[in-house]
Amino acid sequence: MPRQRNTTLETLLTEFGYTHQQLANEVNRVALDKYGESANCTDRHVRRWIAGEVRWPWPRYLRPLQELFGRTPEAMGFVPRKACPTLLTAPQPAPAKEHHPVQRRTFIAGALITALGTDQAPQHGRLGMADVDRIQGTITRLDAHFNGLGGGALVDVATDYLARIQRALDYCTYGERVERALMRAVADVAACAGWSAHDCGDHAKAAQLRNEALQAALLARAPVAVTRAWSDLAAQAEHAGRPAEAARINRAALSERHLRTQPLISTLLHARLADCLAQTGDRSGMGRQLAAAERVYDRAEPRGAASWLAFLTPAELSGLGAIAHQSAGQYARAEQQTAQALALLDGRFTRNRAYYTVLLAELQLAQGDMERAASTVAGVPVSGVTSSRITARLDQVAKAARQEGTQ
Repeated sequence: MPRQRNTTLETLLTEFGYTHQQLANEVNRVALDKYGESANCTDRHVRRWIAGEVRWPWPRYLRPLQELFGRTPEAMGFVPRKACPTLLTAPQPAPAKEHHPVQRRTFIAGALITALGTDQAPQHGRLGMADVDRIQGTITRLDAHFNGLGGGALVDVATDYLARIQRALDYCTYGERVERALMRAVADVAACAGWSAHDCGDHAKAAQLRNEALQAALLARAPVAVTRAWSDLAAQAEHAGRPAEAARINRAALSERHLRTQPLISTLLHARLADCLAQTGDRSGMGRQLAAAERVYDRAEPRGAASWLAFLTPAELSGLGAIAHQSAGQYARAEQQTAQALALLDGRFTRNRAYYTVLLAELQLAQGDMERAASTVAGVPVSGVTSSRITARLDQVAKAARQEGTQ
């Protein structure tokens, strides 16, 4: 079989900010911590995986890789040998002792802090733009983890990292340019932490973090970060049952002049505004905003976009349209767009695949198709997903499907 480069794994390294040697080191660390012995992985192994020379690494490498990236081997671009199972799972701990969910989240957060490098924030001395670049690399890893798997323990990791950057602002020295860049970093980390809290159902904490993000963005004099913060606060208002308020915030954000050169953010704002209008009964307004989102997205260039916008792919655009149509009560149209979103979604976004599969089941249930809803629920890919918001919705739709099926 001709050699084929593993571009999926190569992209994961870029998203998580690993060099070949850093990934090898992390594989060895996880193998030692979880399985009691080093995998003896080197940068040469990583290069061979990416080059396609090794299409299915040995289990001593695959298990740590699954822990680090939260993906199946296939979702990392590996191709199984004929004699290998298609899904490799890590050994399960003995069920002798049950741990409280908060204890488990704290344990996972400790491992994530090391894996994502959030314990490496500077705490003293003079800071320069090289330090800012390293902080930005960590933020990219935080965003990639959230986009891939969801909130969960990430809320603790991101909140801890936020405090570390704020301490650097208090106790380090720097020039004006670095100060503004650090404030922008505070805004970015607070926004990531806010969505992680939202994903965990802690909306009071999410609101606090989003207000911190807005304040830091204003101090940084960073228009894009300010718009992001306003958009997140609009999402907060919408979740709290205030769609008209959310619509006002989104409209105000869209009126900013700098968005003329930010088509990806404009796309997101139009799509979220469409959902707000659907909730207020303005279906024609919803349609106009969805059409505007499509038009603006056509001139967007996703390559080189900010890491937090990595989720905004054509699949997500279809998914956002589905959410708006669901809010408008147009369930058949919403189901069609959800199916399209799932068909377009790539392997990086495990969380979003679970989210839209749950949405598909909800829409099938709303249309009275209990058999298909039950089948869809059974296929929800929740392995590795750390969003309690998604799992709560999954439990609800599964229970509803079972109740309807027994009547």
